[in-house]
Amino acid sequence: MKIRGKNALVAGATRGVGLAIARKLAAGGARLIMPWFDWPEDAAAVAAEFARRSPDHILVQTDLRNHDEVASLLQTVRRTCGSLHILVNNIERGGMPVIHGSYDREINQEQWQLEMDTTLLAKRLLFEAALPLLREAGQATVINISSIAALVGRSGPAGLVFSDGYAAANRGVSSLTATWARIGAPAITVNELMLGLIDTRHGKGTRGWQALKPAERQRLLTHTLLARTGRPDEAARAVLFLIREAEFMTGSVLRLDGGYVLGGDEVPDMPGGEL
Repeated sequence: MKIRGKNALVAGATRGVGLAIARKLAAGGARLIMPWFDWPEDAAAVAAEFARRSPDHILVQTDLRNHDEVASLLQTVRRTCGSLHILVNNIERGGMPVIHGSYDREINQEQWQLEMDTTLLAKRLLFEAALPLLREAGQATVINISSIAALVGRSGPAGLVFSDGYAAANRGVSSLTATWARIGAPAITVNELMLGLIDTRHGKGTRGWQALKPAERQRLLTHTLLARTGRPDEAARAVLFLIREAEFMTGSVLRLDGGYVLGGDEVPDMPGGEL
């Protein structure tokens, strides 16, 4: 799909990976709708930045966990844009064990539900509300952003940064990706970008990364075949690939993790054999 002239709704566009995606789409000529909820200072800075790019980009304060607010958001999209071609479902909340500790702590009584509601429920509400507009566009695409926590859970070196609830919610995202691909076909493609340790997202630049001991950080990097964390710009370029180049791909999961999932096992030398 060509990006220029398209309308794109990017959740989580005021920080990190979401902001990198929004910048790439805006540079490609898309008109952006960017819901925000937390961190008003970041939202104000993004509003100012994108107003300089084009007066057509809009930010809308929305709690994406709330059915009525999501419905209102999509009514705003219909009223101001008339159509929707691209949905980047980049919304999540995951407490890092190194920061939050056990769910049994008094301060964490709502943490599990927060991770489920933000990482899984919000994506569902956004997709279902956007579906009529996506269908009316004729050709549209949905990108679900998820985490390798779905595969590794709270295990190995990543057990300090991926909580149980966050991992379970991300496993659910892949199920939704497959279901939505069936619902959207043939006019709407639905794919998933599964991220590993990305700077600003479980990697450098996060409070959790700073809380890790140097040896714990090194174990995470050693477990990653490419021996580094990823950059938000790399995630954004992967999203552009899924939008622009992957027109014969739907219901698929593209993993961008530097090889973390594969990093736990070494390949032994080939034995000499006995024959």
